[in-house]
Amino acid sequence: MTSPPASLTVLVVDDELPAVEELAYLLGNDARVGVIHRATSPAQALSELEATAFDAVFLDIHMPGLSGLELARTINNAPSPPAIVFVTADEDCALEAFELAAIDYLLKPIRPERLARSVSRIHEMAGETPRAQEMIPVELGGVTRMIRRDEVHYVQAQGDYARLHTSEASYLIRVPMSELEQQWGTAGFLRIHRSYLVALRHVSALKLGAAAPSVTVAGAELPISRRLLPAVRSALSPARMRTGG
Repeated sequence: MTSPPASLTVLVVDDELPAVEELAYLLGNDARVGVIHRATSPAQALSELEATAFDAVFLDIHMPGLSGLELARTINNAPSPPAIVFVTADEDCALEAFELAAIDYLLKPIRPERLARSVSRIHEMAGETPRAQEMIPVELGGVTRMIRRDEVHYVQAQGDYARLHTSEASYLIRVPMSELEQQWGTAGFLRIHRSYLVALRHVSALKLGAAAPSVTVAGAELPISRRLLPAVRSALSPARMRTGG
């Protein structure tokens, strides 16, 4: 992992000039943002992308010619594509945005504090590998947002759903635990119980010899099933844990 740039170079793309200027103004108020380029058409955006290496592109979805979604597909074909943030009044394209590996999905009118969170992600991710950047669409209070997979501390099974626990909140997604176990196993997640999948990097304590073996993740003590105990024991090094029991 490399250090993020001191200031970000970004491109704002929207077919409505006032919307471009408003977003550019808000971004300009963030000290982490350096150079801001503007484009009022997909064709102009492609020209900018050919001439400049950007850390992020803020894309409107509904534009004449290429849509923002189509433009994102083109951008993603580049060898080192910039991060993509969709900025739209349309709430219905979040899933497709996620499939295009967008790191965030901002709804108009843009709230400065919400934009600041997006900039934080871009700044942090500028030095990360693509694996660490995998994003997940979640809903909270009827609003769809994106979270990074590496923000998830542990996952709790709830029927056909899974609840993702992060430091900020928990989010219910309609994905079976078995599917997450298969997809996230190579990203440092381990099944410890039929009801729990944990991020190994967030495990802070381990009890293996106790009558009720458990791991502690983000302050939550979670049970380890006897059947999965050998796998947990081999995956977690007691040398770096507080081993109990």
